[in-house]
Amino acid sequence: MPALGIDFGTSNSAVAWVGADGLAQALAVEGAATTLPTAVFYNTEEGLRHFGRDAMEQYLAGLEGRLMRSLKSVLGSALMQETTAIGDQLVRFQDVVALFLSELAARAERELGARPRRVVLGRPVHFVDDDAARDRQAEDSLRAAALSAGFEDVAFQFEPIAAALDYERRIAGESLVLVADIGGGTSDFTVVRLAPGRAAATDRSADVLATRGVHIGGTDFDQRLNLARVMPALGLGHHGPDGREVPSAMFFELSSWHLIHWVSGPRALREARALRVNYSDLRLHDRLLRVVGEGQGHRIAETVERAKIATSRSDAESAMALDCIEQGLSIALTPAQLAEELDALLARVVACAQDCVRAAGIAPGELQAVYLTGGSSALRPFQAALQAGFAGVPLVEGDLFGGVAAGLAYQARTLYGA
Repeated sequence: MPALGIDFGTSNSAVAWVGADGLAQALAVEGAATTLPTAVFYNTEEGLRHFGRDAMEQYLAGLEGRLMRSLKSVLGSALMQETTAIGDQLVRFQDVVALFLSELAARAERELGARPRRVVLGRPVHFVDDDAARDRQAEDSLRAAALSAGFEDVAFQFEPIAAALDYERRIAGESLVLVADIGGGTSDFTVVRLAPGRAAATDRSADVLATRGVHIGGTDFDQRLNLARVMPALGLGHHGPDGREVPSAMFFELSSWHLIHWVSGPRALREARALRVNYSDLRLHDRLLRVVGEGQGHRIAETVERAKIATSRSDAESAMALDCIEQGLSIALTPAQLAEELDALLARVVACAQDCVRAAGIAPGELQAVYLTGGSSALRPFQAALQAGFAGVPLVEGDLFGGVAAGLAYQARTLYGA
């Protein structure tokens, strides 16, 4: 059986393998789709587990259960070994990650005819910024999850290097490239020398001039937009009768993909009710109670994410319809607001890219291209900020959702010979 390349992403995951023709092929993992949203829904009504788009559909249909998204964000944190209540069971986050990887392997088995046992997993340059011990812990946790999922040989490759290995198959000559992999949870960069003739080499360390990464990605953009545009409608920044602001912790949890599940159930509802004394405008508090009581946090986050993408693609205003909060409630998101809210985060991302180039010991003008991969790299404000930071260097948009998995498959072919 061929070894797999698995891009286990914060928002979406993908699987690829190298066929007999030597080219990486993406596997269909949900219908005809070659990406699977990194989401698990535990259906407590029927005792079933759903994955990807199906998980989101089950949750949005109002079935009783627990939706878990952005599983990758938990890696490197103490939460990985903690348990969470799902129905009448306690489940470790470590086991949820293993369950998702096992499902990816099962779907690959349906496509390939047998269950692959060897895998190269992508990993960000830093799971956790500025903490080497927690970074090692994150990789160890992901390795343990992959072994629990049934894989016998597990290797890792930095995601931007994997993207470079895929891009290398498409160029005609030697090229010095900055790879920008902007995913759901991290932004990672690699300066690398590429050439078609080097693709089969087992050791490419001399070609990798520098790697850098920062723990900022699409889910952080979603959180920022949610806090700025939607959470004020629930009371964020609102001042109560005593002149003090409503405590903000619950709003931050409601805006963070991997924390939303904490803001549901009887305990969260009691905490939300206790905030009423902090409100002057009780209508805002009623909205918060509805969101918490009905578990609408994921629905709101999904609406914000769609508006972010729509506003960026169209370069025009889009509306966030929030009937789940209050009938007829709609909040606009304009291109100017999108750029303004993301400006500070994008400045840190571009600064990381520039630091990577400095660490490589080259001037920006020596780059032949900035190669973009990862879904969040398509955002207009990001591309504008990156172009300003690397004036005159062409931006090349690659396979945003499949490039890393393809590069990991090439790495697996090199490592395992199949």
